[in-house]
Amino acid sequence: MAHASQYGSVEKMAEGVNDAELLKEKANKYFKDKDYENAIKYYSEALELNPSNAIYYSNRSLAYLRTECYGYALADATKALDIDKNYIKGYYRRATSNMALGKFKAALKDYETVVRVRPNDKDAKMKYQECNKIVKQKAFERAIASDEIKKSVVDSLDIESMTIEDDYTGPKLEEGKVTLKFMKEMMDWFKEQKKLHRKCAYQILVQVKDLLSKLPSLVEVTLQEAEKMTICGDTHGQYYDLLNIFELNGLPSESNPYLFNGDFVDRGSFSVEVILTLFGFKLLLPDNFYLLRGNHETDNMNQMYGFEGEVKAKYTAQMFQLFSEVFQWLPLAQCINSKILVMHGGLFSEDGVTLEDLRKIERNRQPPDSGPMCDLLWSDPQPQNGRSISKRGVSCQFGPDVTDRFLDQNKLDFIIRSHEVKAEGYEVTHSGKCITVFSAPNYCDQMGNKGAFIRLRGSDLKPEFHQFTAVPHPNVKPMAYANTLMQLGMM
Repeated sequence: MAHASQYGSVEKMAEGVNDAELLKEKANKYFKDKDYENAIKYYSEALELNPSNAIYYSNRSLAYLRTECYGYALADATKALDIDKNYIKGYYRRATSNMALGKFKAALKDYETVVRVRPNDKDAKMKYQECNKIVKQKAFERAIASDEIKKSVVDSLDIESMTIEDDYTGPKLEEGKVTLKFMKEMMDWFKEQKKLHRKCAYQILVQVKDLLSKLPSLVEVTLQEAEKMTICGDTHGQYYDLLNIFELNGLPSESNPYLFNGDFVDRGSFSVEVILTLFGFKLLLPDNFYLLRGNHETDNMNQMYGFEGEVKAKYTAQMFQLFSEVFQWLPLAQCINSKILVMHGGLFSEDGVTLEDLRKIERNRQPPDSGPMCDLLWSDPQPQNGRSISKRGVSCQFGPDVTDRFLDQNKLDFIIRSHEVKAEGYEVTHSGKCITVFSAPNYCDQMGNKGAFIRLRGSDLKPEFHQFTAVPHPNVKPMAYANTLMQLGMM
């Protein structure tokens, strides 16, 4: 005979399941409205009430993918499959997470499973073939990489013999040199969605490679008392928002220096225009315009998130190879007045890293999976002390105690980093010692965030925050050139 208490517990469980469903519906609405943070919150609450529901994990995995938390997305997709190994969406999600992390072999295995179970699914078949192609291409690249010295694209270019056709009416370098007149003409030319002549693009790339290769991995600058500097975060191919920054804050000049803190390309579909403009200003103002490498100035990211596809569509595969070479020479960090350290990602997976260690980094390569170079490009702050596994699946998350110890050891006041979308365009954490700045407003045309830049003055080095909103751009969607595997609106 069943006890009343048993009935009570069954009823309570049923109630919990019903409540969880309501929370899931709420989360789905937020997801539909592209409010991924709230979607994640309510999927998490649903999971607390019903932790054995594969669908909730799968849905939260997709929300994490949208917020670029690839490590969390991977964990959730795996959890969904632990609960139900026949849940096909779980394999899709896990494959997408692994693709985003550049783990192509693992992704291929999951796409194989989907194709086996659904042989008539055209989308699955296409993704399997695309992923298989990448795995084979990577294997081929590894095989030829063992050839002693990889030749530079520069060696195979004959820029002098490239002719500029008579019908080209766009900007040209003056005697092979970037001038302010050229920069203004180029920005206007790009604004009208016109293409810079390939000869000019190659001239800029070859010259900027030479310039960057002479710089240290840690750039050190001093702002005099009356001097100022503007620091911008991610721009991600949002060319019209870049022009707006110059509109609001003035064009770069000797008296108006800028530092752009990585992630110039990918996602936004005007990455070529953004990067050629930034490289042009670097050549025009080598000592007053600074560029640091982001995690998107790397081959794996460019292959997935659009820059490689965009360069090939607008120019050639050879030009993308040259961009890749140039990106490897971008410095990794900048120290201002021996007080402020700027990097794209953040601090390190272990204590004890010094500025001297950063000076010694051999940066002319694709970033490794761990170590200081990886951390500078990938890590994120967290509110709690200590370190934890990265939500992105690369590097780590570091707490306020980690920041304090690093700053004390290196006699610094605070760090400025980028790498994360912030609703207000910036965020101050770790008791003011860790500042995030992000300069791509309404990121990917869907996040609704403001953009921001920081102004520092030599007199007090106190950060002044300036916010701005997105401006209209031509009707070319973000990710227009991205790998089809990263079009996330699937299943």
